[in-house]
Amino acid sequence: MTEPIPTDTAETDEQPTTTLTFMCVRNAGRSQMATAFAERERAARGLEDDVEIVTGGTAPAASVHDVVVEALAEVDLDVSGREPRHVSETTLAGSDFVATMGCSTLELDGVDTDDWALDDPGERPIEEVRPIRDEIESRVVALFDDRFGTHEDAEKAADGLEDR
Repeated sequence: MTEPIPTDTAETDEQPTTTLTFMCVRNAGRSQMATAFAERERAARGLEDDVEIVTGGTAPAASVHDVVVEALAEVDLDVSGREPRHVSETTLAGSDFVATMGCSTLELDGVDTDDWALDDPGERPIEEVRPIRDEIESRVVALFDDRFGTHEDAEKAADGLEDR
């Protein structure tokens, strides 16, 4: 008697992961802020399995700027334990989107790139860092809205599923 051959009948609706990369030279200010806001957006939209967030720099600093840690803490984001890191050309080339923070004219074949042309918050007082932080937050939210739909779109889709 032969045994039936087990078959995997589970259908997968897996979407490929989208990789968003935020980079600057030292990875100690703007790209750290963008990453923190992107992580918050990813969680708020339930995209943890769909979006990979990468950050790095071409010449990483020894630590994240204290004023950046302070500015993000004001909006309940904690980056106090983060360390700047290097980002490789391979990582950049494997990304779906790369935002540079005003320090690059990076062009990568097949990768959507955008230079956000933001001031470096590194040696600035907190009063000057807050507007930079707020601009970064706005750009990250707009990036997520553009790529994944707005919060309102997600709520409408969820309501439609609940009505069934």
